[in-house]
Amino acid sequence: MTSLTLVNRQGQLEPYGLVGTPQPASPVEPFNRIAYSAAHVVADARAPGDPWLQAAIDWDTTLAYRHHLWSLGLGVAEAMDTAQRGMGLDWAASRELISRTLQAARTVPGARVASGCGTDHLDLAQVTHLDQVIRAYDEQIEAIESMGGKLIIMASRALVKVARSPADYEKVYDHILSQVREPVILHWLGDMFDPQLAGYWGHANLDLATDTALGVMQSHASKVDGIKISLLDKDREIALRRRLPKGVRMYTGDDFNYAELIAGDGQGTEEVHRHSDALLGIFDAIAPAASAALGALARGDSARFHAILAPTVPLSRHIFQAPTRFYKTGVVFMAWLNGHQPHFVMVGGQHSTRSLPHLCELFRLADQANLLGQPDLAVARMRTLLALHGVDA
Repeated sequence: MTSLTLVNRQGQLEPYGLVGTPQPASPVEPFNRIAYSAAHVVADARAPGDPWLQAAIDWDTTLAYRHHLWSLGLGVAEAMDTAQRGMGLDWAASRELISRTLQAARTVPGARVASGCGTDHLDLAQVTHLDQVIRAYDEQIEAIESMGGKLIIMASRALVKVARSPADYEKVYDHILSQVREPVILHWLGDMFDPQLAGYWGHANLDLATDTALGVMQSHASKVDGIKISLLDKDREIALRRRLPKGVRMYTGDDFNYAELIAGDGQGTEEVHRHSDALLGIFDAIAPAASAALGALARGDSARFHAILAPTVPLSRHIFQAPTRFYKTGVVFMAWLNGHQPHFVMVGGQHSTRSLPHLCELFRLADQANLLGQPDLAVARMRTLLALHGVDA
């Protein structure tokens, strides 16, 4: 048994022996759920410049990871918060990322891509009225649609700043949904992921906010493919799922309870409301397990589905623990441990947002979830990180 010395939650050294059996990353049969992985970007660690100020991307490695996700049957939700959108990755880099990903997807039969559309090119200090928000959304919608991309309408910090009532949200979304070419995915991102989005839909009360969002979807149901909510509240997600207009899907963004939400509860007047589909940041980190589990579910083997995903839930809850907005560090750390990128460096220097004990616990949980695909490589890289922190492993 391979072992090494890790740092526990109290900052003390203790031995750890690996116990996991790597989950094979193998081709899959068609799923009976739509499943997007919000994919991370790989920083160019050799680029000159100041990492806190300039987003240097390793395009080849970034796109190679998207091919990895497609090979497992997962779609790519591009240029979302997992890719550090608005948290190191600006609109110019996001637009190039979307363009490159859409081009790459055309070489892969059946590859699914949906791309984030927002208002993040605005200078918040200069935003004073709704028309600026509407024009900003229009600019990004036009750019993505001109590339042939499917839209994910991301929540807007600028809209939060200038909106004075739920009617202001309704005005902006009415405009968007009245002129998009194809049905879109709406994205309601909770303030645990981005504190600047507190009070979205014009209400601090989530019940009232839900009513506003639902009213927007009911008014434009033919232009809404689905809604992704990232509130980490399974009961709220289920309640909204049962109220969605006909044909509108729920894409779970609940990185704490995804297994049971995807499996569904069988309740609802139509099939798409009896379960949640998926648009998840954690699928980036657990892609082989997600693929195998979704394949089992499609075969009708729900026991196998839950058996595969159950050990990934403690890992996900650890990665997404508060401050939840730092979850991207754990996602990139997993990609480095598993050999999908040559370094543990992030855009904006965000690899520093989690502590060494946090990363050691992540390593343990990844092993116990059977998600260290190359154990010897993962151990070697973990030892390198520990040595960098003065620990002889």
